[in-house]
Amino acid sequence: MHWVLGLLGLWCVGAGCGPAPSGAPRGSGLASGPARPGIDVLLSDSIRLVRGRRVGLVTNQAGVDARGNSDVERLRDAGIRLVALFSPEHGFRGTADPGAAVASTRDSATGLPIYSLYGRTSAPTDSMLIGIDVMLVDLQDVGARYYTYLWTTVQVMRAAATKDIAVIVLDRPNPLGGVAQGNVLDTALASPVGLLAVPMRHGMTLGELARLARSDLGLTADLTVVPVSGWKRAMFFDETGLPFIPPSPNLRSIESLLHYPGLCLFEGTNLSVGRGSDHPFEQIGAPWLDTVWVLKSLRATTTPGVTFGGVSFRPERPGDGKFSDTVVAGIRLQVTDRARYDPTATAITLLSLIRARHPDLLDWRLPHFDRLAGGQDLREAILHGVPADRIVATWRPALDRFNQRRAPFLLYDR
Repeated sequence: MHWVLGLLGLWCVGAGCGPAPSGAPRGSGLASGPARPGIDVLLSDSIRLVRGRRVGLVTNQAGVDARGNSDVERLRDAGIRLVALFSPEHGFRGTADPGAAVASTRDSATGLPIYSLYGRTSAPTDSMLIGIDVMLVDLQDVGARYYTYLWTTVQVMRAAATKDIAVIVLDRPNPLGGVAQGNVLDTALASPVGLLAVPMRHGMTLGELARLARSDLGLTADLTVVPVSGWKRAMFFDETGLPFIPPSPNLRSIESLLHYPGLCLFEGTNLSVGRGSDHPFEQIGAPWLDTVWVLKSLRATTTPGVTFGGVSFRPERPGDGKFSDTVVAGIRLQVTDRARYDPTATAITLLSLIRARHPDLLDWRLPHFDRLAGGQDLREAILHGVPADRIVATWRPALDRFNQRRAPFLLYDR
Protein backbone atom coordinates (compact mmCIF):
# COMPACT_ATOMS: atom_id res chain seq x y z
CA MET A 1 0.00 0.00 0.00
CA HIS A 2 1.16 3.57 -0.51
CA TRP A 3 0.50 6.90 1.01
CA VAL A 4 1.47 10.52 0.56
CA LEU A 5 3.80 12.12 3.06
CA GLY A 6 2.13 15.46 3.63
CA LEU A 7 3.88 18.58 2.44
CA LEU A 8 6.92 16.70 1.15
CA GLY A 9 4.95 15.28 -1.74
CA LEU A 10 6.82 11.96 -1.51
CA TRP A 11 5.46 8.43 -1.72
CA CYS A 12 6.31 5.38 0.33
CA VAL A 13 5.10 1.93 -0.66
CA GLY A 14 5.01 -1.47 0.92
CA ALA A 15 5.10 -2.68 4.50
CA GLY A 16 7.40 -1.39 7.18
CA CYS A 17 7.14 2.35 6.49
CA GLY A 18 6.55 4.95 9.11
CA PRO A 19 8.60 7.78 10.58
CA ALA A 20 10.44 6.63 13.66
CA PRO A 21 13.11 7.99 15.98
CA SER A 22 16.65 6.83 15.43
CA GLY A 23 17.99 3.95 17.48
CA ALA A 24 21.26 2.38 18.59
CA PRO A 25 22.45 -0.91 17.10
CA ARG A 26 22.89 -3.89 19.36
CA GLY A 27 25.54 -5.64 17.33
CA SER A 28 24.96 -9.29 18.19
CA GLY A 29 26.19 -10.28 14.75
CA LEU A 30 23.55 -13.06 14.65
CA ALA A 31 21.26 -13.26 11.64
CA SER A 32 17.69 -12.49 12.69
CA GLY A 33 16.15 -11.91 9.23
CA PRO A 34 14.78 -12.55 6.84
CA ALA A 35 14.53 -9.01 5.57
CA ARG A 36 13.25 -8.31 2.06
CA PRO A 37 14.99 -5.58 0.05
CA GLY A 38 13.08 -3.09 -2.04
CA ILE A 39 13.29 -5.18 -5.22
CA ASP A 40 11.36 -8.01 -3.52
CA VAL A 41 8.77 -5.63 -2.09
CA LEU A 42 8.31 -3.96 -5.48
CA LEU A 43 7.69 -7.22 -7.33
CA SER A 44 5.46 -8.78 -4.67
CA ASP A 45 3.48 -5.80 -3.38
CA SER A 46 3.88 -2.82 -5.71
CA ILE A 47 4.52 -4.06 -9.24
CA ARG A 48 1.84 -1.66 -10.50
CA LEU A 49 4.47 1.08 -10.18
CA VAL A 50 6.42 -0.36 -13.12
CA ARG A 51 4.00 -2.61 -14.99
CA GLY A 52 3.46 -1.41 -18.53
CA ARG A 53 6.15 1.27 -18.20
CA ARG A 54 9.55 1.56 -19.84
CA VAL A 55 12.15 1.27 -17.11
CA GLY A 56 15.72 2.45 -16.64
CA LEU A 57 17.63 0.73 -13.83
CA VAL A 58 20.53 2.22 -11.86
CA THR A 59 22.34 -0.62 -10.11
CA ASN A 60 25.45 -2.78 -9.85
CA GLN A 61 26.54 -6.19 -8.60
CA ALA A 62 24.82 -5.68 -5.23
CA GLY A 63 21.42 -5.13 -6.85
CA VAL A 64 19.99 -8.53 -5.95
CA ASP A 65 16.92 -9.94 -4.23
CA ALA A 66 16.89 -11.76 -0.88
CA ARG A 67 18.09 -14.95 -2.57
CA GLY A 68 20.91 -13.31 -4.49
CA ASN A 69 19.16 -13.15 -7.87
CA SER A 70 19.93 -10.02 -9.89
CA ASP A 71 17.42 -7.21 -10.31
CA VAL A 72 17.80 -7.45 -14.07
CA GLU A 73 16.83 -11.12 -14.04
CA ARG A 74 13.94 -10.60 -11.63
CA LEU A 75 12.48 -7.63 -13.52
CA ARG A 76 12.71 -9.32 -16.90
CA ASP A 77 11.19 -12.55 -15.55
CA ALA A 78 8.30 -10.45 -14.19
CA GLY A 79 7.66 -9.05 -17.66
CA ILE A 80 8.92 -5.57 -16.84
CA ARG A 81 10.23 -3.71 -19.88
CA LEU A 82 13.82 -2.77 -19.11
CA VAL A 83 15.19 -0.42 -21.75
CA ALA A 84 18.50 0.78 -20.24
CA LEU A 85 20.92 0.12 -17.39
CA PHE A 86 22.96 2.74 -15.52
CA SER A 87 25.99 2.17 -13.28
CA PRO A 88 27.60 4.18 -10.43
CA GLU A 89 31.23 4.37 -9.28
CA HIS A 90 33.05 1.02 -9.72
CA GLY A 91 30.82 0.14 -12.67
CA PHE A 92 27.98 -2.29 -13.28
CA ARG A 93 30.06 -5.28 -12.13
CA GLY A 94 31.63 -3.43 -9.20
CA THR A 95 35.22 -4.11 -10.26
CA ALA A 96 36.53 -0.69 -11.36
CA ASP A 97 39.17 1.00 -9.22
CA PRO A 98 38.03 3.76 -6.84
CA GLY A 99 37.82 7.12 -8.56
CA ALA A 100 38.45 5.58 -11.99
CA ALA A 101 36.24 6.81 -14.80
CA VAL A 102 34.01 4.04 -16.13
CA ALA A 103 33.04 3.87 -19.78
CA SER A 104 29.53 3.15 -21.01
CA THR A 105 29.13 -0.26 -22.58
CA ARG A 106 26.53 -2.89 -23.40
CA ASP A 107 25.38 -5.82 -21.29
CA SER A 108 26.31 -9.02 -23.09
CA ALA A 109 23.57 -11.02 -21.36
CA THR A 110 20.62 -8.79 -22.29
CA GLY A 111 21.95 -6.52 -25.02
CA LEU A 112 20.86 -3.49 -23.00
CA PRO A 113 23.06 -0.38 -22.94
CA ILE A 114 24.89 0.26 -19.66
CA TYR A 115 25.33 4.00 -19.27
CA SER A 116 28.08 4.97 -16.85
CA LEU A 117 27.26 7.71 -14.36
CA TYR A 118 30.86 7.82 -13.14
CA GLY A 119 33.05 8.99 -15.97
CA ARG A 120 32.44 11.52 -18.71
CA THR A 121 29.09 12.34 -17.12
CA SER A 122 27.69 11.90 -13.62
CA ALA A 123 24.05 12.40 -14.61
CA PRO A 124 21.87 10.78 -17.25
CA THR A 125 21.88 12.85 -20.43
CA ASP A 126 18.79 13.63 -22.48
CA SER A 127 19.73 10.97 -25.02
CA MET A 128 20.16 8.35 -22.28
CA LEU A 129 16.64 9.06 -21.01
CA ILE A 130 14.88 8.76 -24.36
CA GLY A 131 12.08 6.21 -24.15
CA ILE A 132 12.19 5.88 -20.34
CA ASP A 133 9.07 6.38 -18.19
CA VAL A 134 10.50 5.56 -14.78
CA MET A 135 13.99 5.26 -13.26
CA LEU A 136 14.61 2.57 -10.66
CA VAL A 137 17.57 3.09 -8.32
CA ASP A 138 18.86 0.06 -6.43
CA LEU A 139 22.25 0.74 -4.85
CA GLN A 140 23.70 -0.57 -1.58
CA ASP A 141 24.88 2.40 0.44
CA VAL A 142 27.45 1.74 3.19
CA GLY A 143 26.26 4.13 5.88
CA ALA A 144 29.03 6.72 5.51
CA ARG A 145 28.65 10.13 3.90
CA TYR A 146 31.81 9.70 1.77
CA TYR A 147 30.17 7.08 -0.45
CA THR A 148 29.24 8.42 -3.88
CA TYR A 149 25.98 6.53 -4.41
CA LEU A 150 23.87 9.32 -2.90
CA TRP A 151 25.49 11.77 -5.33
CA THR A 152 24.56 9.45 -8.20
CA THR A 153 21.00 9.11 -6.91
CA VAL A 154 20.58 12.88 -6.65
CA GLN A 155 21.96 13.36 -10.16
CA VAL A 156 19.40 10.86 -11.43
CA MET A 157 16.63 12.70 -9.57
CA ARG A 158 17.69 16.03 -11.07
CA ALA A 159 17.88 14.71 -14.62
CA ALA A 160 14.62 12.78 -14.34
CA ALA A 161 12.76 15.83 -13.06
CA THR A 162 13.58 17.77 -16.24
CA LYS A 163 11.84 15.06 -18.31
CA ASP A 164 8.93 14.35 -15.93
CA ILE A 165 10.30 10.86 -15.35
CA ALA A 166 9.42 9.26 -12.03
CA VAL A 167 12.20 8.00 -9.75
CA ILE A 168 11.73 4.93 -7.56
CA VAL A 169 14.41 4.05 -4.99
CA LEU A 170 14.42 0.36 -4.11
CA ASP A 171 15.69 0.65 -0.57
CA ARG A 172 18.24 -1.51 1.20
CA PRO A 173 19.34 -1.71 4.85
CA ASN A 174 21.93 0.64 6.23
CA PRO A 175 24.56 -2.02 6.98
CA LEU A 176 25.70 -0.08 10.06
CA GLY A 177 22.28 0.39 11.62
CA GLY A 178 20.73 3.69 12.64
CA VAL A 179 23.31 5.43 14.85
CA ALA A 180 24.72 8.81 13.77
CA GLN A 181 28.36 9.62 14.62
CA GLY A 182 31.03 12.09 13.56
CA ASN A 183 30.95 15.71 12.52
CA VAL A 184 28.28 17.23 10.28
CA LEU A 185 29.34 18.38 6.82
CA ASP A 186 29.72 22.07 6.04
CA THR A 187 27.80 22.18 2.76
CA ALA A 188 30.17 24.87 1.45
CA LEU A 189 32.39 21.84 0.76
CA ALA A 190 29.63 19.76 -0.87
CA SER A 191 31.06 17.24 -3.34
CA PRO A 192 30.48 13.67 -4.52
CA VAL A 193 32.10 12.47 -1.27
CA GLY A 194 29.85 14.64 0.90
CA LEU A 195 26.67 16.17 -0.45
CA LEU A 196 24.33 16.90 2.45
CA ALA A 197 24.72 18.29 5.97
CA VAL A 198 24.94 14.81 7.48
CA PRO A 199 27.55 13.27 9.80
CA MET A 200 30.29 10.86 8.81
CA ARG A 201 28.15 7.91 9.93
CA HIS A 202 24.62 9.06 9.13
CA GLY A 203 22.47 6.10 10.19
CA MET A 204 20.09 6.43 7.23
CA THR A 205 19.22 4.25 4.24
CA LEU A 206 19.68 5.46 0.69
CA GLY A 207 15.92 5.89 0.37
CA GLU A 208 15.83 8.05 3.48
CA LEU A 209 18.79 10.08 2.24
CA ALA A 210 17.01 10.63 -1.08
CA ARG A 211 14.01 12.00 0.81
CA LEU A 212 16.27 14.28 2.83
CA ALA A 213 18.09 15.42 -0.31
CA ARG A 214 14.81 16.25 -2.02
CA SER A 215 13.99 18.59 0.84
CA ASP A 216 17.46 20.04 1.48
CA LEU A 217 18.30 20.63 -2.18
CA GLY A 218 14.85 21.74 -3.32
CA LEU A 219 14.55 18.93 -5.87
CA THR A 220 11.30 18.51 -7.77
CA ALA A 221 11.68 14.84 -8.65
CA ASP A 222 8.61 12.60 -8.43
CA LEU A 223 10.20 10.34 -5.81
CA THR A 224 8.91 7.02 -4.47
CA VAL A 225 10.77 4.89 -1.94
CA VAL A 226 10.01 1.17 -1.86
CA PRO A 227 11.15 0.17 1.62
CA VAL A 228 12.96 -2.82 3.03
CA SER A 229 10.54 -5.15 4.76
CA GLY A 230 11.60 -6.72 8.04
CA TRP A 231 14.50 -4.35 8.80
CA LYS A 232 14.83 -2.44 12.07
CA ARG A 233 17.14 0.52 12.60
CA ALA A 234 19.09 -1.36 15.26
CA MET A 235 20.07 -4.15 12.85
CA PHE A 236 23.48 -4.52 11.25
CA PHE A 237 23.67 -6.09 7.81
CA ASP A 238 24.63 -9.56 9.02
CA GLU A 239 21.50 -9.58 11.18
CA THR A 240 19.19 -9.26 8.16
CA GLY A 241 19.60 -12.70 6.62
CA LEU A 242 20.42 -11.04 3.27
CA PRO A 243 23.39 -12.14 1.16
CA PHE A 244 26.43 -9.90 1.62
CA ILE A 245 27.90 -8.72 -1.67
CA PRO A 246 30.86 -6.33 -1.35
CA PRO A 247 29.55 -2.92 -2.46
CA SER A 248 32.96 -1.95 -3.85
CA PRO A 249 36.35 -3.64 -4.38
CA ASN A 250 37.93 -2.53 -1.09
CA LEU A 251 34.93 -2.98 1.20
CA ARG A 252 34.93 -6.75 1.30
CA SER A 253 33.52 -7.51 4.75
CA ILE A 254 31.20 -6.25 7.47
CA GLU A 255 34.34 -5.53 9.51
CA SER A 256 35.64 -3.13 6.86
CA LEU A 257 32.26 -1.39 6.70
CA LEU A 258 32.31 -0.87 10.47
CA HIS A 259 35.63 1.00 10.28
CA TYR A 260 34.97 2.88 7.04
CA PRO A 261 33.20 5.96 8.52
CA GLY A 262 36.42 6.71 10.41
CA LEU A 263 39.32 5.25 8.48
CA CYS A 264 38.18 6.79 5.19
CA LEU A 265 39.59 10.07 6.57
CA PHE A 266 43.07 8.60 6.10
CA GLU A 267 42.44 8.70 2.35
CA GLY A 268 43.12 12.42 2.70
CA THR A 269 46.52 11.81 4.29
CA ASN A 270 49.77 10.17 3.23
CA LEU A 271 48.98 6.99 5.19
CA SER A 272 47.60 3.91 3.47
CA VAL A 273 44.22 2.42 4.42
CA GLY A 274 45.33 -0.91 3.00
CA ARG A 275 43.73 -0.69 -0.43
CA GLY A 276 44.82 -3.73 -2.38
CA SER A 277 45.90 -5.57 0.78
CA ASP A 278 44.15 -8.46 2.53
CA HIS A 279 42.35 -6.15 4.95
CA PRO A 280 41.49 -2.81 3.29
CA PHE A 281 39.85 -0.28 5.61
CA GLU A 282 40.66 -2.45 8.60
CA GLN A 283 44.20 -1.08 8.97
CA ILE A 284 46.33 2.00 8.38
CA GLY A 285 50.05 2.27 7.85
CA ALA A 286 53.15 3.89 6.40
CA PRO A 287 56.83 2.87 6.15
CA TRP A 288 57.74 5.51 8.74
CA LEU A 289 54.94 4.82 11.25
CA ASP A 290 56.18 4.17 14.81
CA THR A 291 53.54 1.57 15.66
CA VAL A 292 55.07 0.73 19.04
CA TRP A 293 54.72 4.33 20.26
CA VAL A 294 51.25 4.80 18.78
CA LEU A 295 49.94 1.53 20.20
CA LYS A 296 51.32 2.32 23.66
CA SER A 297 49.66 5.75 23.51
CA LEU A 298 46.37 4.24 22.34
CA ARG A 299 46.22 2.09 25.45
CA ALA A 300 46.17 5.26 27.54
CA THR A 301 43.09 6.58 25.68
CA THR A 302 39.41 5.72 25.86
CA THR A 303 38.52 3.92 22.64
CA PRO A 304 35.73 1.49 23.54
CA GLY A 305 34.57 -1.38 21.40
CA VAL A 306 37.77 -1.91 19.42
CA THR A 307 41.21 -3.48 19.82
CA PHE A 308 44.44 -2.58 18.04
CA GLY A 309 47.45 -4.58 16.98
CA GLY A 310 50.69 -4.02 15.12
CA VAL A 311 50.91 -5.50 11.63
CA SER A 312 52.81 -5.13 8.41
CA PHE A 313 51.10 -5.17 5.03
CA ARG A 314 51.79 -4.50 1.39
CA PRO A 315 49.36 -2.29 -0.55
CA GLU A 316 49.30 -3.70 -4.05
CA ARG A 317 48.56 -2.10 -7.39
CA PRO A 318 46.00 -1.14 -8.47
CA GLY A 319 44.70 -0.79 -4.94
CA ASP A 320 46.56 2.03 -3.25
CA GLY A 321 48.86 4.53 -4.95
CA LYS A 322 50.49 5.16 -1.56
CA PHE A 323 53.45 2.86 -1.02
CA SER A 324 52.31 0.42 -3.71
CA ASP A 325 54.26 -2.85 -3.49
CA THR A 326 56.04 -1.59 -0.36
CA VAL A 327 55.81 -3.31 3.00
CA VAL A 328 54.52 -0.77 5.52
CA ALA A 329 54.25 -0.71 9.30
CA GLY A 330 50.61 -0.71 10.24
CA ILE A 331 47.94 -0.84 12.92
CA ARG A 332 45.04 -3.27 12.53
CA LEU A 333 41.67 -2.51 14.12
CA GLN A 334 39.14 -5.13 15.19
CA VAL A 335 35.67 -4.38 16.55
CA THR A 336 34.82 -6.12 19.82
CA ASP A 337 31.57 -4.33 20.71
CA ARG A 338 29.57 -2.77 17.89
CA ALA A 339 27.18 -0.98 20.22
CA ARG A 340 30.05 0.92 21.90
CA TYR A 341 32.34 1.42 18.93
CA ASP A 342 32.62 4.88 17.37
CA PRO A 343 34.79 4.61 14.24
CA THR A 344 34.85 8.39 13.77
CA ALA A 345 36.15 9.16 17.27
CA THR A 346 38.65 6.31 16.96
CA ALA A 347 40.00 7.71 13.69
CA ILE A 348 40.46 11.15 15.26
CA THR A 349 42.35 9.57 18.15
CA LEU A 350 44.63 7.78 15.69
CA LEU A 351 45.21 10.90 13.61
CA SER A 352 45.97 12.98 16.69
CA LEU A 353 48.49 10.47 18.04
CA ILE A 354 50.21 10.04 14.67
CA ARG A 355 50.43 13.81 14.33
CA ALA A 356 51.96 14.02 17.85
CA ARG A 357 54.56 11.34 17.05
CA HIS A 358 55.30 12.34 13.44
CA PRO A 359 54.62 16.09 13.05
CA ASP A 360 57.03 16.33 10.13
CA LEU A 361 55.96 13.12 8.38
CA LEU A 362 52.16 13.15 8.56
CA ASP A 363 50.96 15.05 5.52
CA TRP A 364 47.53 16.08 4.25
CA ARG A 365 46.25 15.61 0.74
CA LEU A 366 44.46 18.90 0.34
CA PRO A 367 41.73 19.70 -0.52
CA HIS A 368 40.66 16.05 -0.42
CA PHE A 369 41.04 15.70 3.33
CA ASP A 370 38.89 18.75 4.00
CA ARG A 371 36.18 17.43 1.65
CA LEU A 372 36.15 14.14 3.52
CA ALA A 373 36.31 15.86 6.90
CA GLY A 374 33.39 18.13 6.03
CA GLY A 375 35.38 21.33 6.48
CA GLN A 376 38.79 22.56 7.59
CA ASP A 377 38.05 22.73 11.32
CA LEU A 378 39.00 19.12 11.98
CA ARG A 379 42.40 19.37 10.32
CA GLU A 380 43.18 22.67 12.04
CA ALA A 381 42.23 21.26 15.44
CA ILE A 382 44.58 18.31 14.96
CA LEU A 383 47.37 20.61 13.77
CA HIS A 384 46.92 22.77 16.89
CA GLY A 385 47.13 19.75 19.16
CA VAL A 386 43.55 19.84 20.41
CA PRO A 387 42.95 16.54 22.26
CA ALA A 388 40.84 14.06 20.34
CA ASP A 389 38.15 13.82 23.02
CA ARG A 390 37.70 17.61 22.96
CA ILE A 391 37.40 17.55 19.16
CA VAL A 392 34.74 14.86 19.33
CA ALA A 393 32.87 16.69 22.10
CA THR A 394 32.43 19.73 19.85
CA TRP A 395 30.42 17.58 17.41
CA ARG A 396 27.58 16.81 19.84
CA PRO A 397 25.38 19.91 19.34
CA ALA A 398 25.35 19.52 15.55
CA LEU A 399 24.71 15.77 15.89
CA ASP A 400 21.74 16.45 18.17
CA ARG A 401 20.32 18.91 15.65
CA PHE A 402 20.86 16.41 12.84
CA ASN A 403 19.03 13.65 14.71
CA GLN A 404 16.05 15.97 15.11
CA ARG A 405 16.23 17.18 11.50
CA ARG A 406 16.36 13.71 9.98
CA ALA A 407 13.40 12.36 11.98
CA PRO A 408 10.66 13.29 9.43
CA PHE A 409 12.54 11.45 6.67
CA LEU A 410 13.06 8.13 8.49
CA LEU A 411 11.04 5.13 7.35
CA TYR A 412 11.86 2.35 9.81
CA ASP A 413 11.10 1.48 13.40
CA ARG A 414 13.81 1.17 15.98
